[in-house]
Amino acid sequence: MTKDVIALTQRMPDPWTMLAGLLSGGPDRLMDTAGEGAVVRLCDSEGRPLVSVEAPLLVQVEGEAERLLGATPPPVPYWWTEARATTGVEEAERLAGTFAARLAALADGSAWPTEAAQSLTVVKTDAVRVAPTPAAAQPAVDVLTDKVAVVIQDRPVVAMTAWLSDAFRTAANAELGLQIVTPAGTTLSLAVRESLSNWLSRWVVRDEKDGYYDGLSGAVLRWQEGMFAPVPAADATSGNPRTPVAASFQEATDTGERQLAITFRAVHPADDRLVLGGALESTWRELTGEPPAGWGTAEPANLPWSPRQMTDLAYERAPEPTWFVVVGAPDRPGLATVRISRTQAGVEEHTTLAFGYGPDEEPPINSLLRAAEQLATRHHLQSMLVQLRKARRDLTVPPRFEGPGVPLAFVLGSEEVRQLPDDRARRTPLSQTPVPLGPKARPALYYPLPGDPSDLSGWQDFERLMQHLKGA
Repeated sequence: MTKDVIALTQRMPDPWTMLAGLLSGGPDRLMDTAGEGAVVRLCDSEGRPLVSVEAPLLVQVEGEAERLLGATPPPVPYWWTEARATTGVEEAERLAGTFAARLAALADGSAWPTEAAQSLTVVKTDAVRVAPTPAAAQPAVDVLTDKVAVVIQDRPVVAMTAWLSDAFRTAANAELGLQIVTPAGTTLSLAVRESLSNWLSRWVVRDEKDGYYDGLSGAVLRWQEGMFAPVPAADATSGNPRTPVAASFQEATDTGERQLAITFRAVHPADDRLVLGGALESTWRELTGEPPAGWGTAEPANLPWSPRQMTDLAYERAPEPTWFVVVGAPDRPGLATVRISRTQAGVEEHTTLAFGYGPDEEPPINSLLRAAEQLATRHHLQSMLVQLRKARRDLTVPPRFEGPGVPLAFVLGSEEVRQLPDDRARRTPLSQTPVPLGPKARPALYYPLPGDPSDLSGWQDFERLMQHLKGA
């Protein structure tokens, strides 16, 4: 099991100096680095990770500590320093807490969780030493089998931190699933939910009633054959042939909160003058009246919004793909993930975007047509799907049932419309005719759909439309 502690400080901390002070009087070789110096790591005498300290991150975006930790940070800009302790060694959690508390005290800040700041005890370190390679090169996981890597997170929101992103990547490279175990009160960031697509990867929720269950599907889970997996379905003769669903997962209430979810794909010609992120900013401005607030390659998003900086980083990493997270201002919850990849068709941007609305707020449905037209005419839109769903305003994913979204609109880019034969794109089996966007000679097409969150029949219309466009 592991424990995360975080120091939020006004001044830039020096983890090496802090660790040296904490461990003064211990062995000569206690510290090592990993991730090209981005992580300071302590290990015990058997090579097991004890405490890993990430390089301090300068956060210049309002609201991220509140969104992910429920904590009050110093004024922006401030420094975010994470330490991850392995509780398999008795002193590790106390060492991490002491580290964060002293860091906060000396660099003018606070420690999260608050109890981490209560201990300033020097920790005995006789059995601690530097980790041998390759152990030091691996992210700390709590359980590792030939099928999955299991990590235990005890945070209010499981976010796509740099550490967790590395764990996902390492597990994928090893052809393993990643299973995240949390208490019942934890929620997921949308960025993490998107990454749980591997069938072996799961969000495992500890539950007093059923033991463990899948936080996204509700299936009751058990540890079996080296991983958390659904309890086998009962025999059909018992009258319940399906995998049981946890009672806690079904304890859902309709709060009136909603999310507007948009997924779109744009393909740009490879050009030195190309600036990425323009499609996302255009949509964000149209739907909120403001640009995004910040971006980063992990959560917390730490950099002020800058399409030019995003573009520069993507070019530096090419031809490898680049993943970004983008956030909005605290008073208008918005979160997007953008994946940039270089293909034979050009430079592809795949964007998922969501905005949250309270029961007394109306999603800007009337602005969707204008947003779609800007994407189609200025940003090489290929396709776009808009959904409305009953879900939390703060955009986190709870371990409770949330109904699926319903489609509000589908948009087909002008080039895709042109390639379809026999006027197929304009003559559909739907009751509403598509709305042309852009030049009359080469329009994109906007297909309105019912979009009632209480009526899932809209998916039938969407399926009919897809089959028609494919010529089936």
